[in-house]
Amino acid sequence: MRIRTLEEELGIDLFERTGQGMRPTDAGAIMVDRARRALNELERARAEVQPTPGAVTGIVTVGLLESTSDLLAEPLVTAVARDHPGVELRLLLACSGRLQQWLDDGDLDLTLLYNLDSTPSLNARPLVREHLWAVAPASAGLRTDRPVPLTEAAGHPLVMPASGHALRSLIDAAAVRAGVAMDVVVQTDSLRVQKQLVQAGHGWTVLPGAGIAEDVMRGTLSVAPLRVPDVWRSIVLGTPRYGRTPPAVEVVARELVRQINSAVRKGRWPSVQIQRTDTATAGT
Repeated sequence: MRIRTLEEELGIDLFERTGQGMRPTDAGAIMVDRARRALNELERARAEVQPTPGAVTGIVTVGLLESTSDLLAEPLVTAVARDHPGVELRLLLACSGRLQQWLDDGDLDLTLLYNLDSTPSLNARPLVREHLWAVAPASAGLRTDRPVPLTEAAGHPLVMPASGHALRSLIDAAAVRAGVAMDVVVQTDSLRVQKQLVQAGHGWTVLPGAGIAEDVMRGTLSVAPLRVPDVWRSIVLGTPRYGRTPPAVEVVARELVRQINSAVRKGRWPSVQIQRTDTATAGT
């Protein structure tokens, strides 16, 4: 009855009713999406207005690039749980383009992105600049102290990110500059699948240092810095440009930056340079 009342108010059907049941119309799907976001905002508001005295509380949804998740997810969760137990973290992993869309849609409070400047809808704080690496099976014998030209990497079958992926766009642009044709045998939007296929001998690939740090330590893959041309990506912290930044989002943003700096200082993030800024928090 409530659904029918809402349909009458809106003057449009929200569900198709058949003998097999009900399914949302296009308009119904839009209403469901908007209602879900409204309920999420209500939940966040309750967490903020019922705080423990002197404590930061709230729900913070963080976007992490898949390539950085092994380095950052667990340390970030551990630090926030220890220092700010009133903050509930929600982590979403995806490629940069998808994370930016979720941030624009209001589904994320802050996110890591790469090769992006500030836009009318978001602030982009530079964090690090990292080199891309040629990645091959362990039997290939690549070494971290012996750079590999892109022409050599392209001489092998390649397991690559899918077309349209921001990392793939970087690699394709480098290949054009070098006048190199690439033999792409498999495309996937999963970093883990890329590495699994390379490890199984289906070809080489090109990945950022964050995505291969654990594999380098375990010796499951062989890697070498990619040269001629050098290929870099810049990682930024993206936050909404407009609206109030809750204290919980500010403390999580600071902690995420601390964990990134710690990973670099301790040598767990190979071939990366910290990009210094005067910005202390994500909201400035």
